[in-house]
Amino acid sequence: MLVTIEKLISPQEVMEVRRILDEATFVSGRVSAGKRAAARKKNSEIPVGANSLDSLNRIVMGALVRNETYRLATLPLKVAAPFYARYVSGMYYDSHIDDPVMGDGPRYRSDVSITIFLNAPEEYQGGELCIDTSFGEQRIKQSAGSAVLYPSSTLHRVDEVTGGERLVAVTWLQSMVRSEAQRELLYKLAMARDQLFCELPDSSACATVEQTYVNLVRMWSEV
Repeated sequence: MLVTIEKLISPQEVMEVRRILDEATFVSGRVSAGKRAAARKKNSEIPVGANSLDSLNRIVMGALVRNETYRLATLPLKVAAPFYARYVSGMYYDSHIDDPVMGDGPRYRSDVSITIFLNAPEEYQGGELCIDTSFGEQRIKQSAGSAVLYPSSTLHRVDEVTGGERLVAVTWLQSMVRSEAQRELLYKLAMARDQLFCELPDSSACATVEQTYVNLVRMWSEV
C-alpha cells in the first residue's frame, strides 16, 4: 500500500528545516548504506551525531508521529531516526530493496519506508522517487512538507537529479502488524469507521465496524 500525506509539515516548519539544512554539513551517503547498496547510491547525508539532527527531528519526526494518517496506515511499533539526504546534479539511488532488519543499537524490522520531501519539486529537475507496485511503477515528486509511505519490501529508486537540489528525510518503521495485506485492510476499515463516526455516530453499523477494527488489530498485532 502506498499512502501520501500532503502538508505533513507546515510551510513555517519547512522554512525552519531549510534554514537548518542550509547550515548543515553533509557527507557521502554511502557511509549509511549496506555493502551492496553502497555501489548503487550517490547522494550526501547529514552524519549521525551531528548537532543539527536534534532540531530537525523535533520538527520532522514530531509532525510525523502526530499525524493520524501515518498512525492508521502504519500502526507503528518502532520508528527509526531519519536520515536527511541531499541530491544535487548527477546524484541518484539506483533500484534497491531496503534492508529487512536495521539499527545499530536496538534492532527493528523494516516494514514501512517513509520519504518526506523538504523542498519544492520545481527546485530540482529529475530526482523522482520511483516505486514498483502491483499497479505498475509510481513516480513521485511531492510538494515541500509532504510525505509518501510505502512497503520496505518494494523495489524502488531515486532517478538522477539533472539540476537543482533535492532535499528529503527518509526513515523506516516496524509495524505492530507484520503483514502488508493486513495493514491495508485495517487502514481501509479505519477510513470507513471514521466516516461512520462523522455521519452515523450512534448507528449499530458504526459500533460493529469499530468493534471489528479493534478486534482485528488485537488479533494481528505483534508487540
